[in-house]
Amino acid sequence: MPKSHGTRRKTRYKLKKKNRARGISPVSKSIQEFKVGDRVHIIIDPSIHHGMPNPKFHGKTGAIAGRRGRGYVVNVRDGRSIKEIIVFPEHLARQVFR
Repeated sequence: MPKSHGTRRKTRYKLKKKNRARGISPVSKSIQEFKVGDRVHIIIDPSIHHGMPNPKFHGKTGAIAGRRGRGYVVNVRDGRSIKEIIVFPEHLARQVFR
């Protein structure tokens, strides 16, 4: 059988929800708003495929740089370079300072 090189390859455990978290995500995740300069965590919601960033950015933290349609442009450090990622709000979580 030929090997798959799709966008969700090698993510069997990374893009899997816990048993109690399965199902449709709450609406509050999709209507949350962010301002330019806010720090956010990229936490991919596997039940929503649209606006999903590349799985290598799962768990990374970045800064909001702007809007693009329904999505947000997030600047994330990847090694020495800074990448611009377009992410839907369902895959973002506000960074909490303690």
